[in-house]
Amino acid sequence: MNLYTNELYMEDVREVGKIDLPWEKLRNRSLMLSGATGLLGSFLVDVIMEKNVTDNLNCTLYALGRSEQKVKERFLKFTDDSHFIFISYDVKQAFTCDDLVTSPVDYILHLASNTHPVQYSMDPIGTIATNIIGLQNMLDFAVKHKAVRFAFASSNEIYGENRGDVDTFDERYCGYIDSNTLRAGYPESKRCGEALCQAYRSQKGLDVVIPRFTRSYGPTMLMSDTKAISQFIKKGIEGEDVVLKSAGTQYYSYTYVADAVSGLLTILLKGKCGEAYNIADEASDIMLKDVAAIIAGINGKEVVFETPDAIEVLGYSVVTKARLNGSKLQALGWKPRMNIKTGLTRTIKILQEL
Repeated sequence: MNLYTNELYMEDVREVGKIDLPWEKLRNRSLMLSGATGLLGSFLVDVIMEKNVTDNLNCTLYALGRSEQKVKERFLKFTDDSHFIFISYDVKQAFTCDDLVTSPVDYILHLASNTHPVQYSMDPIGTIATNIIGLQNMLDFAVKHKAVRFAFASSNEIYGENRGDVDTFDERYCGYIDSNTLRAGYPESKRCGEALCQAYRSQKGLDVVIPRFTRSYGPTMLMSDTKAISQFIKKGIEGEDVVLKSAGTQYYSYTYVADAVSGLLTILLKGKCGEAYNIADEASDIMLKDVAAIIAGINGKEVVFETPDAIEVLGYSVVTKARLNGSKLQALGWKPRMNIKTGLTRTIKILQEL
């Protein structure tokens, strides 16, 4: 899938690169990220590499990943670019690749994570280990290399279930999670990961920021993703009826990938050390059944209901209402370009063209 030939996708990439941010902080610097081929990581790579071309940013990018083949296929455009350095690495293992790092690493982002229901149920150990052990390995590397700043990609799932006392969650809200369940592995390990970041900030003096992502989607989604919105989008690409496996009354926040990455960059370059920030906008708060209806409507199709299988049920979130308050990030100047309808329409158009 060559996204670089798609005008709409490249427009998204360039628009993020035009945002009024202190880009000079990245000029002649280096950035390392885990999860380079994921939905968020791959878009971020494209933004930085495009910025190198359009604005002579001269930012070296270290992309960590387990599969060299997957990285080369996704980033074929940068195979011979000296600014793009792939390092084969599983973050759950001790970092032994120091000899491949040819310059100081200034900014480090831990984006790697199991992020969809089947992974939660089929690989619960890997889910937890990536969010805690993998994070600690990256934090240790950041301390050793005296990184300027570290960013840990957290999640809206850390808030748990709405207690019924608020409409939206600000960064200090804490809802209910039943920790004695298989499904709790993801949100609880993200909570623990945030605490670990605070520990390294206090004990090691590391500058840390924590972007909390909502349910993100966009043309960089992996076709193996089993999140409900991703399954809906795949049906939309194929021009088929959209399959809903619940009543669809879950009320969540969503973010188009370009807006999620612009939020991440805003936090990385303008956020305050030690702070967490919700990347969310109320224009993309919607019930799941309405997401299904929008996608079905794009192709003139219907929403149909099916019963989920046992593995799917194990991976589903039990949270029914989780809308995030994004005012703290918006105070830093962040503004999303897409609402839920325009973002979904754009995603399907790009992927259908490909």
